[in-house]
Amino acid sequence: MFNPAITALTAPPVSVVQDWRASYAGQLGPLIDMSQAVPGYDAHADMTAALQAAAADTGTAKYGRVEGDATLRSAYATHLGEIYGASVASEETHITSGCNQAFVAASLAIAGHGDDILMTRPCYFNHESALGMLGIGIRYVDCHAENGMLPLIDDLAAAIGPRTRAIAIVSPNNPCGAIYPPDLLDALFTLCADRGIWLILDETYRDFMPLDADRPHGLLAREGWQNTLVQLYSFSKSYCMPGHRLGAVTAGEAMVAELAKIIDNIQICAPRSAQVAVAPMLDHLTEWRQANRERIAARASLFEDIMAGLAGWELLSSGAYFGYVRHPFAGEGSRDVAMRLARDAGVLTIPGTFFGDGQENFLRFAFANAGRDVIAELPDRLAAL
Repeated sequence: MFNPAITALTAPPVSVVQDWRASYAGQLGPLIDMSQAVPGYDAHADMTAALQAAAADTGTAKYGRVEGDATLRSAYATHLGEIYGASVASEETHITSGCNQAFVAASLAIAGHGDDILMTRPCYFNHESALGMLGIGIRYVDCHAENGMLPLIDDLAAAIGPRTRAIAIVSPNNPCGAIYPPDLLDALFTLCADRGIWLILDETYRDFMPLDADRPHGLLAREGWQNTLVQLYSFSKSYCMPGHRLGAVTAGEAMVAELAKIIDNIQICAPRSAQVAVAPMLDHLTEWRQANRERIAARASLFEDIMAGLAGWELLSSGAYFGYVRHPFAGEGSRDVAMRLARDAGVLTIPGTFFGDGQENFLRFAFANAGRDVIAELPDRLAAL
């Protein structure tokens, strides 16, 4: 017998979709992978060299502090201060092995059996499955196209129950790409503070905000933010190093202490080589990150233009890495459409059904993984359906 909480979970969605590669015979040219959220370009040469040097240092093969190496924590705290115009102490950071681990640890620190966390839907599938695995309940608030695939604050307030311990959101959003504006984030923070619950804010894609966007929000400058906000981040996208598994949590020192108890029982410390390599790159690669932000924005703009010109296909929202699209095949489930798209058109996407109930009519396109020349092929490919 297996743990029923685990057997109830679906197989890892990205692995399921990647298996569909074999169904495509190559009749329309090379397969276009717009499924997994990965940067479609390599890491900077200085980043690669730093990783190689750190891996060759025998010191990085030793255990490090559970909370993260002091050098990276300090550099990251300074980096955050520059982004958000706020003062963040290194003790208010915790380095993790990727952002998914950061979410699991934060959820465990906040909620237990019988408690629940409120999520918006469509939701990031790993957040949903993580809570299911942990036995933490989930409450949902649906997002709608007429509101830019963003939640209404009144809906969130009404959905908070007696055992709700947090609201968890992703901005820029996965899967929708929607950007939570600062005033909405401020209202969410106030709601959580007033109700005595946490706001878990996953900002994995914050380095790919629209070019006309300024500071993502001012939450880290709010009085007492340490008692309400748990901010998550991943170094994977911005530094093109998803395989090295490095993430971070920004929270009050009391929360960091609880996270350390959890991480010590899961992994002891985040990968040391990656921590050593990344620390100086936060400042060194500023211009490179901005250039990539512009690169991804150009891909987003092209994707939006293409979808606007395709009869029957409707782009509900887009931003950062993603576009969330209504497919034109009424009555056909998103998984079946995505499988046909892979087999007949050679385009991999994630079906909406993986992002929660009620998402059968949608597909997620991850355009960051494809160059503009590849994205330009979409009209001909989609016509194959």
